[in-house]
Amino acid sequence: MANVTAQDVKVLRDRTGAGMMDCKKALVEADNDQEKAVEIIKKKGLAKAAKRAGAIAAEGLIHAYIHAGSRIGVLVEVNCQTDFVARNEEFKALVDEVGLQIASSAPLYVREADIPDEDLTKQKALFRGQLEEEEKKTGKKKPEQAVAKIIEGKLNKWLGEVCLDNQELVTRDDKKTVGSACEELTAKLGEKIAVRRFVRYELGEGIEVVKKDLAADVAETLAKGS
Repeated sequence: MANVTAQDVKVLRDRTGAGMMDCKKALVEADNDQEKAVEIIKKKGLAKAAKRAGAIAAEGLIHAYIHAGSRIGVLVEVNCQTDFVARNEEFKALVDEVGLQIASSAPLYVREADIPDEDLTKQKALFRGQLEEEEKKTGKKKPEQAVAKIIEGKLNKWLGEVCLDNQELVTRDDKKTVGSACEELTAKLGEKIAVRRFVRYELGEGIEVVKKDLAADVAETLAKGS
């Protein structure tokens, strides 16, 4: 099987406008043949869906999801182009899946484009620092090219964890991401479908709980009373 690089994926994405994961899968299926991969993308209707990426999607739903036990709550806005599709059962089902996904996987951003440059720079610096610490411990220095490749791999893994669109849906077994599920439904229903924004609340989040030593607390109270 031919090795598919990030550059190969970018070239196919620029040609078709399809999602990154869909481009990668098409290239793997086509043994990294760009022309065959383009045909695969077209047959699956993904390129057609991508053409709608520039369409204005101002309809849709704001959905509230409360996880069992009421300790986690999510508000998410998923857009489509008409109120007709907003009433579609498949659209509603996807919105519900997205709400559950946010509750269970706690993404930080909707998509890669939402990540501030300073956050990306900070994350790359963190990964480089980890590698430098590893080199100090082992005494073995890796070539800069290898370091760059390792950092790219770590960054891609991190993006898969913090970007909602890159996360694999916990409700499915086919490893489909939120982004590709939206693209698939876009192709099926004929309208641009995308997550716009979300907020996630977790009970007690941000509150510093002070834990006291009960025995020490009792001793202090007795000392004050004596």
